[in-house]
Amino acid sequence: MRPHAVHTVIAVKSLDQAKSRLADRLRPEHRARLVLAMLADTVTATAAVPEVMSVTVVTPDPAVADLARTLGADVHPEPRDADTDGLNTALAAAAAALRGTHGPIALLALQADLPALRAEELSDMLATAPRGRSIVVDHAGSGTAALLVRDPLDALDPRFGPGSARSHIAAGAVDLTGDWPGLRLDVDTADDLDRAAALGAGSATRAVLHDIGWPGCVHEHVRRVC
Repeated sequence: MRPHAVHTVIAVKSLDQAKSRLADRLRPEHRARLVLAMLADTVTATAAVPEVMSVTVVTPDPAVADLARTLGADVHPEPRDADTDGLNTALAAAAAALRGTHGPIALLALQADLPALRAEELSDMLATAPRGRSIVVDHAGSGTAALLVRDPLDALDPRFGPGSARSHIAAGAVDLTGDWPGLRLDVDTADDLDRAAALGAGSATRAVLHDIGWPGCVHEHVRRVC
Protein backbone atom coordinates (compact mmCIF):
# COMPACT_ATOMS: atom_id res chain seq x y z
CA MET A 1 0.00 0.00 0.00
CA ARG A 2 1.21 3.53 -0.78
CA PRO A 3 2.55 5.67 2.07
CA HIS A 4 -0.18 7.86 3.57
CA ALA A 5 -2.88 5.81 1.80
CA VAL A 6 -6.45 6.43 2.98
CA HIS A 7 -10.01 5.42 2.22
CA THR A 8 -12.35 8.41 1.97
CA VAL A 9 -15.96 8.75 3.14
CA ILE A 10 -18.34 11.54 2.13
CA ALA A 11 -21.91 11.97 3.36
CA VAL A 12 -24.68 13.71 1.41
CA LYS A 13 -28.21 14.44 2.61
CA SER A 14 -31.34 14.08 0.51
CA LEU A 15 -31.51 16.63 -2.28
CA ASP A 16 -34.84 17.96 -0.99
CA GLN A 17 -32.88 19.22 2.03
CA ALA A 18 -30.12 20.69 -0.08
CA LYS A 19 -28.46 23.98 0.86
CA SER A 20 -31.36 25.61 2.67
CA ARG A 21 -29.19 28.67 3.42
CA LEU A 22 -29.23 29.43 -0.31
CA ALA A 23 -33.03 29.29 -0.50
CA ASP A 24 -33.33 33.06 -0.84
CA ARG A 25 -31.08 33.00 -3.91
CA LEU A 26 -31.79 29.71 -5.66
CA ARG A 27 -34.88 27.65 -6.44
CA PRO A 28 -34.98 24.11 -5.00
CA GLU A 29 -34.15 22.48 -8.33
CA HIS A 30 -31.14 24.76 -8.75
CA ARG A 31 -29.93 23.99 -5.25
CA ALA A 32 -30.21 20.27 -5.99
CA ARG A 33 -28.20 20.68 -9.19
CA LEU A 34 -25.57 22.66 -7.31
CA VAL A 35 -25.23 19.97 -4.63
CA LEU A 36 -24.69 17.31 -7.29
CA ALA A 37 -22.18 19.47 -9.14
CA MET A 38 -20.16 20.27 -6.01
CA LEU A 39 -20.16 16.60 -5.07
CA ALA A 40 -18.92 15.73 -8.57
CA ASP A 41 -16.03 18.19 -8.29
CA THR A 42 -15.18 17.03 -4.77
CA VAL A 43 -15.14 13.35 -5.72
CA THR A 44 -13.23 14.00 -8.96
CA ALA A 45 -10.47 15.91 -7.17
CA THR A 46 -10.31 13.36 -4.35
CA ALA A 47 -10.15 10.35 -6.64
CA ALA A 48 -7.26 11.97 -8.55
CA VAL A 49 -5.04 11.75 -5.44
CA PRO A 50 -2.76 8.69 -5.66
CA GLU A 51 -2.92 8.13 -1.91
CA VAL A 52 -6.72 7.76 -1.99
CA MET A 53 -7.55 4.07 -2.28
CA SER A 54 -11.31 4.47 -2.49
CA VAL A 55 -14.11 7.02 -2.19
CA THR A 56 -17.40 6.01 -0.56
CA VAL A 57 -20.48 8.23 -0.64
CA VAL A 58 -23.11 7.52 1.98
CA THR A 59 -26.54 8.92 1.13
CA PRO A 60 -30.27 8.15 1.19
CA ASP A 61 -30.81 9.90 -2.15
CA PRO A 62 -30.95 7.79 -5.33
CA ALA A 63 -29.84 10.66 -7.57
CA VAL A 64 -26.77 11.23 -5.40
CA ALA A 65 -26.05 7.50 -5.38
CA ASP A 66 -26.35 7.29 -9.17
CA LEU A 67 -23.94 10.21 -9.63
CA ALA A 68 -21.45 8.72 -7.16
CA ARG A 69 -21.38 5.43 -9.06
CA THR A 70 -20.94 7.28 -12.35
CA LEU A 71 -17.88 8.97 -10.85
CA GLY A 72 -16.42 5.63 -9.81
CA ALA A 73 -17.21 5.99 -6.11
CA ASP A 74 -18.74 3.30 -3.94
CA VAL A 75 -22.12 3.92 -2.33
CA HIS A 76 -23.16 3.04 1.20
CA PRO A 77 -26.82 3.32 2.25
CA GLU A 78 -27.58 5.82 4.97
CA PRO A 79 -28.36 4.08 8.30
CA ARG A 80 -31.92 4.30 9.55
CA ASP A 81 -30.83 6.16 12.69
CA ALA A 82 -28.95 8.84 10.72
CA ASP A 83 -31.92 11.20 11.09
CA THR A 84 -31.19 11.48 14.81
CA ASP A 85 -27.49 12.34 14.45
CA GLY A 86 -27.24 13.49 10.85
CA LEU A 87 -24.06 13.12 8.88
CA ASN A 88 -22.00 11.80 11.78
CA THR A 89 -23.95 8.56 12.03
CA ALA A 90 -23.76 8.17 8.27
CA LEU A 91 -20.00 8.75 8.15
CA ALA A 92 -19.32 6.43 11.09
CA ALA A 93 -21.39 3.65 9.50
CA ALA A 94 -19.58 3.96 6.17
CA ALA A 95 -16.20 3.99 7.91
CA ALA A 96 -17.07 0.87 9.91
CA ALA A 97 -18.21 -0.89 6.73
CA LEU A 98 -14.93 -0.01 5.00
CA ARG A 99 -12.88 -1.47 7.82
CA GLY A 100 -15.11 -4.52 7.81
CA THR A 101 -14.17 -5.02 4.17
CA HIS A 102 -10.54 -3.88 4.08
CA GLY A 103 -9.39 -4.46 7.64
CA PRO A 104 -7.31 -1.86 9.52
CA ILE A 105 -7.11 1.21 7.29
CA ALA A 106 -6.62 4.95 7.58
CA LEU A 107 -9.79 6.96 7.08
CA LEU A 108 -10.55 10.41 5.71
CA ALA A 109 -13.95 12.09 6.09
CA LEU A 110 -14.53 14.98 3.70
CA GLN A 111 -17.26 17.53 3.28
CA ALA A 112 -19.24 16.98 0.07
CA ASP A 113 -19.27 20.65 -0.95
CA LEU A 114 -15.65 21.49 -1.76
CA PRO A 115 -16.01 22.66 -5.38
CA ALA A 116 -12.63 24.43 -5.47
CA LEU A 117 -10.70 21.46 -4.06
CA ARG A 118 -7.46 20.66 -5.88
CA ALA A 119 -5.97 17.17 -5.85
CA GLU A 120 -2.53 18.56 -5.03
CA GLU A 121 -3.90 20.25 -1.90
CA LEU A 122 -5.33 17.01 -0.60
CA SER A 123 -2.17 15.11 -1.49
CA ASP A 124 -0.05 17.66 0.38
CA MET A 125 -2.32 17.46 3.40
CA LEU A 126 -2.01 13.67 3.50
CA ALA A 127 1.76 13.90 3.17
CA THR A 128 2.16 16.37 6.04
CA ALA A 129 -0.45 15.13 8.53
CA PRO A 130 0.83 13.26 11.61
CA ARG A 131 0.08 9.62 12.30
CA GLY A 132 -2.76 10.23 14.74
CA ARG A 133 -5.99 12.18 14.36
CA SER A 134 -6.05 15.53 12.56
CA ILE A 135 -8.44 18.00 10.97
CA VAL A 136 -8.51 20.76 8.39
CA VAL A 137 -10.53 23.65 9.79
CA ASP A 138 -12.82 25.30 7.26
CA HIS A 139 -12.43 28.85 5.95
CA ALA A 140 -14.89 30.18 8.55
CA GLY A 141 -12.63 28.99 11.36
CA SER A 142 -15.17 26.97 13.33
CA GLY A 143 -16.18 24.06 11.09
CA THR A 144 -14.31 21.02 9.81
CA ALA A 145 -13.58 20.49 6.13
CA ALA A 146 -11.69 17.22 6.60
CA LEU A 147 -11.12 14.70 9.39
CA LEU A 148 -8.18 12.31 9.00
CA VAL A 149 -7.63 9.25 11.22
CA ARG A 150 -4.28 7.61 10.50
CA ASP A 151 -4.35 5.02 13.29
CA PRO A 152 -6.12 2.00 11.75
CA LEU A 153 -7.39 0.95 15.17
CA ASP A 154 -8.85 4.35 16.05
CA ALA A 155 -12.56 4.88 15.30
CA LEU A 156 -13.47 7.72 12.95
CA ASP A 157 -15.64 9.38 15.64
CA PRO A 158 -16.86 12.25 13.42
CA ARG A 159 -18.19 15.35 15.17
CA PHE A 160 -19.33 17.48 12.25
CA GLY A 161 -21.85 20.22 12.92
CA PRO A 162 -21.77 23.65 14.59
CA GLY A 163 -18.45 24.21 16.34
CA SER A 164 -17.06 20.94 15.01
CA ALA A 165 -13.45 22.14 14.84
CA ARG A 166 -13.35 22.76 18.58
CA SER A 167 -15.09 19.44 19.24
CA HIS A 168 -12.65 17.48 17.07
CA ILE A 169 -9.65 19.19 18.66
CA ALA A 170 -11.03 18.45 22.13
CA ALA A 171 -11.18 14.80 21.07
CA GLY A 172 -7.46 14.83 20.28
CA ALA A 173 -7.29 15.99 16.66
CA VAL A 174 -4.36 18.12 15.51
CA ASP A 175 -5.30 21.35 13.72
CA LEU A 176 -3.37 21.26 10.44
CA THR A 177 -2.16 24.66 9.29
CA GLY A 178 -1.31 24.13 5.61
CA ASP A 179 -2.18 26.58 2.84
CA TRP A 180 -5.05 24.67 1.20
CA PRO A 181 -7.73 27.24 0.27
CA GLY A 182 -9.80 24.89 -1.89
CA LEU A 183 -9.78 22.17 0.75
CA ARG A 184 -10.95 24.63 3.40
CA LEU A 185 -13.73 26.19 1.30
CA ASP A 186 -16.97 24.30 1.97
CA VAL A 187 -20.02 26.07 0.57
CA ASP A 188 -23.01 26.93 2.74
CA THR A 189 -23.87 30.51 1.82
CA ALA A 190 -23.97 32.78 -1.23
CA ASP A 191 -20.73 34.42 -0.08
CA ASP A 192 -19.08 30.99 0.11
CA LEU A 193 -20.24 30.23 -3.42
CA ASP A 194 -18.83 33.53 -4.64
CA ARG A 195 -15.50 32.70 -2.99
CA ALA A 196 -15.42 29.27 -4.63
CA ALA A 197 -16.21 30.77 -8.03
CA ALA A 198 -13.45 33.35 -7.62
CA LEU A 199 -10.93 30.80 -6.35
CA GLY A 200 -11.64 28.43 -9.22
CA ALA A 201 -14.48 25.92 -8.94
CA GLY A 202 -14.39 22.60 -10.72
CA SER A 203 -15.94 22.10 -14.14
CA ALA A 204 -19.26 20.67 -12.91
CA THR A 205 -19.88 23.57 -10.54
CA ARG A 206 -18.82 26.15 -13.14
CA ALA A 207 -21.29 24.66 -15.63
CA VAL A 208 -24.18 24.85 -13.16
CA LEU A 209 -23.35 28.40 -12.12
CA HIS A 210 -23.33 29.40 -15.77
CA ASP A 211 -26.63 27.63 -16.48
CA ILE A 212 -28.48 29.14 -13.53
CA GLY A 213 -27.14 32.62 -14.20
CA TRP A 214 -25.20 33.04 -10.97
CA PRO A 215 -24.03 36.68 -10.90
CA GLY A 216 -20.39 37.64 -11.02
CA CYS A 217 -17.31 36.03 -12.48
CA VAL A 218 -16.35 32.38 -12.45
CA HIS A 219 -12.61 31.86 -12.24
CA GLU A 220 -11.17 29.06 -14.31
CA HIS A 221 -7.46 28.52 -13.60
CA VAL A 222 -5.86 31.76 -14.88
CA ARG A 223 -8.80 33.42 -16.59
CA ARG A 224 -12.18 34.71 -15.57
CA VAL A 225 -15.44 33.84 -17.28
CA CYS A 226 -18.01 36.59 -16.72
